[in-house]
Amino acid sequence: MFGRILNFSALALVLLAFCSCEKEKDIDFEGTFGGGEITDNPQEGPQGKRCFIWIEGNANFRDYGDSRENIARDMAKISDCGFTDIVVDVRPAGAGGDVLFKTDKCPQVDFMGAWVNGSYVKVQRTSDWDYLQAFIDEAHKVGLRVYAGFNTFCGGHESGLGKNGVLFRDAEMNKYATVLNTESGLKSIMDEWADEKFFNPVHPKVQEYILGLLKDLAAYEDLDGIILDRGRFYDFKSDFSDYTRSEFEDYVGKKMTKWPEDVLPVGHENGDFVPSPKPQYFMQWIEFRAKVIHDFMEDARETVKSVNPKIDFGAYVGGWYEQYYTYGPNWASPGYAASRYFPAWATTKYESFGFSDLLDVQIIGAYSSYNAIYGTYEWSMQGFCRLAKEKTKGAPGLLIGGPDVGNWNWDGKATVSQELDAVKKSVAACANECDGYFLFDLCHLKLEPRKWDAVKEGISQIKSK
Repeated sequence: MFGRILNFSALALVLLAFCSCEKEKDIDFEGTFGGGEITDNPQEGPQGKRCFIWIEGNANFRDYGDSRENIARDMAKISDCGFTDIVVDVRPAGAGGDVLFKTDKCPQVDFMGAWVNGSYVKVQRTSDWDYLQAFIDEAHKVGLRVYAGFNTFCGGHESGLGKNGVLFRDAEMNKYATVLNTESGLKSIMDEWADEKFFNPVHPKVQEYILGLLKDLAAYEDLDGIILDRGRFYDFKSDFSDYTRSEFEDYVGKKMTKWPEDVLPVGHENGDFVPSPKPQYFMQWIEFRAKVIHDFMEDARETVKSVNPKIDFGAYVGGWYEQYYTYGPNWASPGYAASRYFPAWATTKYESFGFSDLLDVQIIGAYSSYNAIYGTYEWSMQGFCRLAKEKTKGAPGLLIGGPDVGNWNWDGKATVSQELDAVKKSVAACANECDGYFLFDLCHLKLEPRKWDAVKEGISQIKSK
């Protein structure tokens, strides 16, 4: 099933582009958990539950890049529908990590791709008004909180339209592109086909660069929160640079005699999960990667709060915890006994690198099929959210979960009526298991306008906490 979801995720990038044509320990930090105080009159969610909608950069850029009027129009519709919060993508992966907010550390987005009249073309922005501030202004007018979506370790993007991002522009930063463990050897991601070019999250120069961007983003005094997306390694094949090898050797106190075979077989793919036979240092490698992401999340939170203690700090993660370790993050609570349930890859030390206790808002992608709504297991929407609540038990922030309502019909068998029914049912199925609802992505409501009414009806049926 997971392999199918991975294929579906790749397909989603194409479909999202099409949309644009017509995504237990004490922490001594400043600030409070679980709710921004910046919006003067925030809209209250039904029965006290918050409802988030994501506005992915690539999928919506054609509508909003040059039109404040379109932003105002859709913020009013989102509010009327019953949503309480938006997440607007301001460091899009589809733009190579260039930005749509004020900073002197990175260029503004030059172009992104979109399907127009059957052709994939460049959509270029000609306006110079502040994209993020426009969303803040228009959303606050109608009582919506505004979170900035931030693709964390993306550094470049490549397609038939061209290349963008700092990894292509800056020879010095290019040195910190992630190194992949491929069947034909260790290679920079810049030398392999991958539309998204990732940094190496382990390297301090990378972390310094990303934290600098987050500092500028947190300086928006009216911004309610920041949600980190792709706060992870590129995939199971990364990172295998000399720098990461040295850091891992320091972590375990041993020199690797075979690299990468001591931690992962050559060319090992995500879908293979735990290799057999298991390399000598495999478990410690999983530990080490989780520590890298945990420590970065800790630094990112501290950086954001140092600029504005009131702003929410959050993250999006995929709900498929049983496989998500292949990307590095342990998004559970530090008190969750992962080693008890997943002894094939999780150690007791791995558990200490859970980071849900660092988050004011944690968004769970409950990305199952339109016909897998209810259940107690992963790969049902309800199950994703229920299990996430168990894994983050005791975390002080909000836990919000929900589906991708446009790319869940990968075999094309669902009728419009079935999809509308699934949208409606998904709201309560997810929100009643956690602290609220999350919908990806706005473009899918605009492609099928009847989904607006379906999600509005679903929101009206949410139960109290």
